[in-house]
Amino acid sequence: MSVRPLRPTGAPVTARGGRFGGLDGLRAIAVGMVLVYHLFPAALPGGFLGVDVFFVMSGFLITSLLLRELSGTGRIDLLAFWRRRARRLLPAVALVVLVSTSLALAASRDLLVGVAQQIAGALLFVSNWVFIANGSDYFARDAPELFRNFWSLALEEQFYIVLPLLALLVFKFRSRLTRALPLAALGLGSAFLMAALANAGSEPTRVYFGSDSHSFGLFLGATMAVLLSGRPQQPVGRAGQVASFGVAVAGFAVLGTLAVTLQEASQESFAWGFQAATIAALSVVWAVTREGALVGRLLDVAPLRWIGERSYGIYLWHWPLLVIATSVATAAGLGTTPVAQVVSLAMTLVFAALSYRYVEQPVRRVGLRGALVRWFSPRRYTPRQRRVSLALAAVLAVTFPLTGVAVAIAPERTSSADSILRGQEQLKADKSAAGGDEAAGDPGEGSSPQPGGESGDQDQPKAAPAIRFEGGEITAVGDSVMLASYPELTDAFPGIDVDAAVSRGLWAGVDVLGELADRGELRDVVVVGLGTNGPVEPESLTALREVIGERPLVLIDAHADREWIPEVNENLNAFAAAHRGVVVAQWDSGVAGTPEFLAEDGIHPGPEGGEIYAGAIRQALDELLSPAEARGWGVARR
Repeated sequence: MSVRPLRPTGAPVTARGGRFGGLDGLRAIAVGMVLVYHLFPAALPGGFLGVDVFFVMSGFLITSLLLRELSGTGRIDLLAFWRRRARRLLPAVALVVLVSTSLALAASRDLLVGVAQQIAGALLFVSNWVFIANGSDYFARDAPELFRNFWSLALEEQFYIVLPLLALLVFKFRSRLTRALPLAALGLGSAFLMAALANAGSEPTRVYFGSDSHSFGLFLGATMAVLLSGRPQQPVGRAGQVASFGVAVAGFAVLGTLAVTLQEASQESFAWGFQAATIAALSVVWAVTREGALVGRLLDVAPLRWIGERSYGIYLWHWPLLVIATSVATAAGLGTTPVAQVVSLAMTLVFAALSYRYVEQPVRRVGLRGALVRWFSPRRYTPRQRRVSLALAAVLAVTFPLTGVAVAIAPERTSSADSILRGQEQLKADKSAAGGDEAAGDPGEGSSPQPGGESGDQDQPKAAPAIRFEGGEITAVGDSVMLASYPELTDAFPGIDVDAAVSRGLWAGVDVLGELADRGELRDVVVVGLGTNGPVEPESLTALREVIGERPLVLIDAHADREWIPEVNENLNAFAAAHRGVVVAQWDSGVAGTPEFLAEDGIHPGPEGGEIYAGAIRQALDELLSPAEARGWGVARR
């Protein structure tokens, strides 16, 4: 399959040949952004933009290769192009899938949920659409998919299928401008679609993973390659050096600023953030690929080139190894330490280097068949080569059957999902038995009067009566941790009114409590457990206090391996210390050191953990009955 243009126009080439100087260094920077974002997200919250830098480079390079082939031979061999792409991509993917799945089988069954779909998506290069169909969230860190990072590889491979077919059409045009216009239109259309979907309220997963809404970097990179095609570049002069250096610095400055300030899954990121990063990446790629450009030589230093040459493997390996290491560290009680990040980074570099040397490069040089002959013909090898061949054979012999076992025994849900489902089912049953959404129980005679009513002299401390708050007096609003603990909460506090939901934050809880107060359904005592899913600002706590009035308030602290948890607990304790009638239930310290009472994510409690959760609330409620606290919220117990 080929096309002959009326006037062949080649790709931009350098005086040294076909290699663009500086792009390996740029690859190293891009993969470094992604690694920092995944390993230490607080350090670089917008590091996910490194993927978009890769998109621009891929679009530029692949189109340049097609143009160079067209210029040299007068035709584009589609089958040969796709065969080269398969040689480049598939061996590393297969190795990562086999080894990572086998390690996950040994580490945790939770990591195997949906692994068959993930493997199929990875090997067929449709991972992004598999994750969209499953409702996955790239930015979520709860129960992450083992091969979530393969979404971008799928999008690129889809582009590699479409681009040569487009080239058969657009390369028939005479001028560079008319060739570039269709590619530019597709790129701009994709960029506008991302913004439009986000403005329409589409799920971030759909916007981020969609091939239609996130391929503008690839098409705009291709557009630039076409516009720069023509005669071989001449080495730039002094003025050109200054110009290219300035453009590169400006592009890096924009990328750096966005990487530090842009928030994941935000409206701003989809409306203009990704698009701005793509423009910045285009400017950097233009600057570093100019023949003899100083910035290209600076990026060509050996360490950056080494990383850049192995960036594909580094990107593939880092995420599944991080997920596995984090699971092991959590089970060992090391979730709050950087052990998982350090170990996964070291393993990533080692595995990527070995894969590059002994798998990827041999296949690229002699093809899969030739590489297999070399791998499994040890008589032709030196002793060292023989050891490498036998080691690779051993890896495949072990990981193939283990991957099959992993697929066969993969559970339908994670242990945390099972814990949440247990609470959901009992909560649903209790609500149905109580008559729809009505509370499961009403305050009895032993309950306190409404706060703010006649309560006697509030200026004098009162002795704590030898009674306790009952479930019928309590409204509890929480997240999935409270939901997983619901069976134990109802045992400890019969008649308690619980409103808990997955992925709920404190501001959402303020809204829930406000609606209950407006309907006159808010009970005398309020329990809130909403610190797991995001930061808790003092303003949200103040709003919470305003909504519930002077009712006594129990704030449940948070327990999770997340960067915001220490600040959440600090803010909760500070707020309780500054307000009478507010206490903190010490769930974090109560469950610390007992990972066996939690799901494998180290967050959601099983039955034993639920008992600790309920016990922490009981202890906090008893503290509310102390003389000092009773005076603070002004309710006389009868």
